[in-house]
Amino acid sequence: MNPILEVEALTLSSRANPKLVHNVSFSIGKGETLGLVGESGSGKSLTLRAILGLLPQGIEQTGGQIKSSVSSAMVFQDPRGSLDPLCPVVKQLAEVISYRQGLSRRASRQAALELLEVLGLPLSLRQKDRYPSQLSGGQCQRVVIALALACKPGILLCDEPTTALDVTVQEQIIETISALQQELGFAMVFVTHNLAVASAMCSRLCVMRQGQIVEQGDTLSLLQAPQDAYTQMLINSVLSVPVLEGEEQR
Repeated sequence: MNPILEVEALTLSSRANPKLVHNVSFSIGKGETLGLVGESGSGKSLTLRAILGLLPQGIEQTGGQIKSSVSSAMVFQDPRGSLDPLCPVVKQLAEVISYRQGLSRRASRQAALELLEVLGLPLSLRQKDRYPSQLSGGQCQRVVIALALACKPGILLCDEPTTALDVTVQEQIIETISALQQELGFAMVFVTHNLAVASAMCSRLCVMRQGQIVEQGDTLSLLQAPQDAYTQMLINSVLSVPVLEGEEQR
């Protein structure tokens, strides 16, 4: 499969740290899901931001190159922080659709409502738009996903999109993203520190530590037979569900 995204020897630096991300390379094909896993501070989110061209102030790309034949859009970690608190959500989404798809104001609003309905937002938004503060965290995350999909991306970049949500909502968001990927066919780079989420979402994994990829491969093979000591430590650190007293006798 021809790659639609190639990251070759990517290096990101700041004045304080010349190797925030160092010599990172991977590729992804159409419809594929690649996971970037590792502890906080390993360079996962910075790598995503470099792909999108949104590096934080003071950080620059000092090596390597990024080649992409399709457009990208990003689902950020903090759903409320990603939305304009002073603009109702349907209006926000309609503005993005109008700008990116060139539709009229009326057609953009209709497309926004249809997309929000697909993502499981309340039908009551058709009658009364709401501000982000009037929605739950899970609903705000669905709006953020809608904003990204409104750009019709070939690659969806997901920066730990379920971290701030409770377990039940996490599962719903993951199922929603997976279903939309099957329907729309976009590729995905999914950043997470949760190996359970990564194993459910991703066909391939890249394990990052201190700005470098220490191991990568097919998800099942990597999780069953990790070669790097850090990967082994990550897998061993996953807590198992405790056996409750009397459960074994059932």
